[in-house]
Amino acid sequence: MNARLLAPTILATALMFATPSSANDSSAAIGLGGLELTRNDAISMDSEELYLSRDKVTVKYRFTNNSANDVETLVSFPLPPIPRQTDGYLGEIDYPDWSQHLNFKTLVDGQPVRLETREEVSLMNRHDGKNVEARLAQVGWPVHYWQDPEFWTTLDALSPAKRQAYIAEGLLRVPEYDGEAIEPNWQVTTHITRTQNFPAGKTVTVEHSYKPVAGGSVGGALVPEYRTTGGEYLQDYIQRYCMDKPFLAGFDKQFNARQKTAKAKGDELGDVPYVEHWLSYVLKSGANWKGPIKDFRLVVDKGKARNLVSFCMDGVKKIAPTQFEVRRTNFEPAQDLDILIVEFYDGNSE
Repeated sequence: MNARLLAPTILATALMFATPSSANDSSAAIGLGGLELTRNDAISMDSEELYLSRDKVTVKYRFTNNSANDVETLVSFPLPPIPRQTDGYLGEIDYPDWSQHLNFKTLVDGQPVRLETREEVSLMNRHDGKNVEARLAQVGWPVHYWQDPEFWTTLDALSPAKRQAYIAEGLLRVPEYDGEAIEPNWQVTTHITRTQNFPAGKTVTVEHSYKPVAGGSVGGALVPEYRTTGGEYLQDYIQRYCMDKPFLAGFDKQFNARQKTAKAKGDELGDVPYVEHWLSYVLKSGANWKGPIKDFRLVVDKGKARNLVSFCMDGVKKIAPTQFEVRRTNFEPAQDLDILIVEFYDGNSE
């Protein structure tokens, strides 16, 4: 199974760039630049069982302290950054308040634990880990600019010289869809953290559960007529979700059947309502523990049997009408996970 997508600019106003699922536990430390993920060479991840759906995410880990001493460390569960690193018209976006939307819960050896949230503010497309929150405060710009409608007035009032200076610094950028506009070039990553004690030579079980916030679009670039003109947008989208020929053939089969039905009912345009749901999961941070993940199991649930799903993983096995499984031993995740679920609507849909 293969899968990735961005709708063309003409459809971008329909996109909802809310951010989805979340991430693997990773050892972390609070450094001068903000929260920093660190590698932990004492604690191994013996197993991970991950379940992903639009309605619920659960993940269960077994960690072992392989050293002769107790280890107390800050453990971070990083969430996908907002806004996502996406070119295109952003529109009026209501980005999620993680504390309200996620209903995030953690059990350690079956007992609930106290959680905190911390934020990192970094420039998009920069991988130096530099936290720019202090710089934004110095300039007087809000970190959560999407919650401040007056901020756009501030940007419009910048002189040409200041615009260029901030672009050169990296705080602002010129979006591809409009060469005259400017927009913020920073993102906010939320980390759900806890202080965790790992007793020497002992195994600890950690369980997370939460309701993901999924992004998506009404319609998109998968429509057959758009696929011939999608260019780089479509290719990037296909690569992101590893969409293969059987997936696209399945989409065309449902799309054409519903288009035929719509026209038979008098809709000359043959309008076919469908929605693309996007889920993301930060998987790479699972590689920060001692050695690989010894036993890894992923289950992706597409929700309804008629829905289509695509994501980048080898060895996908269908285990139920809506569920797909991936198993790995000695697994070292090299990339994060993006999942595309396509849902067609008709008069009988919920």
